[in-house]
Formats: sequence, C-alpha cells, structure tokens
Amino acid sequence: MAASVHLFPTCVCLVLLCRLPAAVCSRRDVLELGDADFDYLATEHETMLVKFYAPWYHHRLTCLSHFCVSPVYLTCFSPGCQVDCTTHSETCGRFGVSGYPTLKIFRYGRDSAPYDGPRTAEGIYQYMKKQTGPDSVLLRTKEDLQAFVNNYDASIVGMVLHCLTVMSDITSVLHDCYMCVSRCVLLFRPPRLSNTFEDSLVVFKDYLTIGSLRRFIRDHIYGLCPHMTLENRDRLRVRDLLTAYYDLDYHHNVRGSNYWRNRVMKVASKYGGRGLTYSVANKKDFLSELEDDFGLGTSDGGELPFVTIRTRLGHKYTMREEFTRDGQSLERFLDDYFAGRLKRYVKSEPVPERNTADVKMVVAESFDDVVNDPDKDVLIQFYSPSCPHCKKLEPVYRELAHTLYYDPKIVIAKMNAVENDVPLGYDVQGFPTIYFAPVGKKDEPVRYEGGRELRDFLNFLKREASHSLVLSGSKDEL
Repeated sequence: MAASVHLFPTCVCLVLLCRLPAAVCSRRDVLELGDADFDYLATEHETMLVKFYAPWYHHRLTCLSHFCVSPVYLTCFSPGCQVDCTTHSETCGRFGVSGYPTLKIFRYGRDSAPYDGPRTAEGIYQYMKKQTGPDSVLLRTKEDLQAFVNNYDASIVGMVLHCLTVMSDITSVLHDCYMCVSRCVLLFRPPRLSNTFEDSLVVFKDYLTIGSLRRFIRDHIYGLCPHMTLENRDRLRVRDLLTAYYDLDYHHNVRGSNYWRNRVMKVASKYGGRGLTYSVANKKDFLSELEDDFGLGTSDGGELPFVTIRTRLGHKYTMREEFTRDGQSLERFLDDYFAGRLKRYVKSEPVPERNTADVKMVVAESFDDVVNDPDKDVLIQFYSPSCPHCKKLEPVYRELAHTLYYDPKIVIAKMNAVENDVPLGYDVQGFPTIYFAPVGKKDEPVRYEGGRELRDFLNFLKREASHSLVLSGSKDEL
C-alpha cells in the first residue's frame, strides 16, 4: 500500500470519516412533533431521525421499541423524533408517508433521505453516527493512510489536487457510505477479508460523477464473498444470495473465520457471472432465522457450515449434504441449483382438512389455491396469534365474512404469518396486515389501510371488488 502512496507524492488524501470517537450520551425521551411545530423544531437540528407512525400499527420487527431505546444513543448528535400520522396528516402527507412506520433523515428541517439502515438500537446508532461529523478528513502522510485503511470495514480514499468544491458536494450525497474522492479513487477492502481470489485494492477508472461513484461503491464494496451481518443483510439480499453459516468470529479468530470462507470463494470463482452472489455469516447471529425460515436444526450442526440460497424473489433452498472440505458438495449443490433441480423450501402449516368457517384459513401450501383463485376476489389478513390488535379485529373480521357469506365471488381469509412464508408481493412488516387480491390482478394486491369497523371494510370492498357485493340474509347486491 505504501507504493501506491508514492505514486501521488504531491497529492492530499481525503476520506469520509466513518469512525467517530465515542461520546457520552444522556437519556432523553422521544420528541413528539406535529403539524404546528415540525418545521420550527426540525430546523434547529443539523441531523435528525424522524419516525412517522400510526398508533394502531404494530411493527413485526419491533422497530418501535428499538426506536424508543435508540434516543439514549441518538442524543449524542440528534434527537429521536416521531410524528403521529393519524393526528398530523398534513406533515406526513407533505413528506410522502404512505406506510408505517416510515423513518426519514432530516438535515436542518429538510427531508434528506429515507432511513434504510438496521432496525436495532445499536444498529440505528451506528448508522446515524455515520450521518454526522465532517464529510471528509485529511490524510497527510503514508502513516495516516495506513492507519485509516487498516480498519474492520472497507475504506475509500480520494487522491485530490484541486477539487475541494466537488469533494464537498459528493461527500454530502454519500454521507452514509464509507469514504470518498475526487481525482483518483481507491477502494481498500478490509485486511481481515484479504484473500487470493480478488484484489485488496480496487481503482475507480470511470468518469467521476455522483452516479458513477455510487455504482463503483455498490459493485465493489462487498467483494466476492462479504461477511453478512444483521446490519448489512438487507443490502446483500437485494440479489440472489448464497450464504455459508458457521462459527465465524473476525474479532478473535480471523484465520479460522477465513478457513471456510476461502473454500466458498474457491467454488464461487468457478460460477461467476451467473447471477448468484455469495457471503459468509456467524451462525449464532442467525440461529432463529435458520430454524424458522429454513427448517434447519442448528443445535446439532457441529463445526460444518450450513449453506442456504435466498433469491431476491424470496425463494429459499438449503444444502442438505454436509459441506466437504474439498468443496465438492458445494459444487454439486450449485450445479443442481443452476440446473433447476432443487426443491424450494416453503415454511407452511398443514393444509386444513376442513375449512368450512366463514373466514377461510390459508397456509403457505394453499395460498395459490385460495388467494390466487382467478375467479374470486380475496381479502387476506396476515396475523400473529399473539398480536393484541389481531385479537381485537377478530370479531369484526368474522362479521365481515358472515355478511358476505352468500357472495360466491368473494373470499374473506386469513393466514398465520408467523408459521407460514408470506408470498412475494405482500409486504408484511407488522400485524395485522391486510391485502385485497382482486380478479384479474392477482400479481398486484392492494394493501388495505382503512378503518377497522365493518362499514369501513364494506366500503373498501364495494369500491375495489370486481363485482357488486352480495350481502347475507337478503342476498341483495350492494
């Protein structure tokens, strides 16, 4: 790396600061904002994270509870604020809020960017910490550069001559990335992930624009086989992804952690350009996911990795053969995957033998038969057995199904989304979540976000149904 510095003896290195010194934080309650005071209070803060929510919406990933904890951390540099959209609809509408909860980052009162980081208290803190502080820091010597790139995460360094104005513009846009740039841009992969299958240093060679720099970082920051964590998993899973889970620990055992990673990379290098990406992860961080989403009994896994594939469409596959040290079993698994010979794993309760109640029970295995019936409009509720909001809705939902019992063209259904995989096209982040799948538009389900009374559901169905509703009792059309 020192040689690369000698190539630019007259340059100054600037990098985006991604490691800030620890700060002492004090506890503060979440600040409630509304239509009357949002603009006034928001402009007082350089960086502010705002949650737009509805009190009745119970978030499946416990984002709300983490947000309530996170201000303990966030007050180091910004308050944690929230807006109740049921009472302050003007503010929520102005910022394009259409679902709950929605998290946005504001800078001096201006909507800067949507928050797309992790949803744990520590994850929110780490993500927001990168939103604050100076855009860049000067690296004046070879020692400064060496110390900076010798980091747990990737580093991007810009060799700059006379581009400070351009530098300021680009770094502000890429505030949440890693480090940045002007004349010559270098991406240093973290030393802990050094390997013989790819270069540790990548040089940016395109014409410099914000867009080209974004693409460069996106395409190269993770490398051939990144370390997947709870914080970056959503970004990695935008593509079809194979992951090997094992006892990985880059803090205390770098060599041991890279043992299985190198074997994954050796096999992965033979299947390049076929649309599949690769990663490794600490099995202990994903135990519940492996058991719940893939049906793997991780308690008896031993030291051998578990290997799964999760596609961007939500299809899931598991390697049932033991991971051999020569990589042959992984090659056979990939050959079967690319040849279309693997059976998808679907988490599903048993299909009900009798399904005669007014509200039809749906499981993952019967979803296509019931919800995607081409001749029927279907209102489907995704629920959790432990959700109090679902229990409160239950009598109204049963009454709705009873009211429409004699309508042969409509089905009122529900599915336990904890014990069954939710199909693609249905975004279920909290309970209850309700969708309407109309005739002729099964691939475009409509999310129901109206009231929870019988008349609210009937008015919605009257408006969205493909036919005139038939009510029970009189069998009159509505």
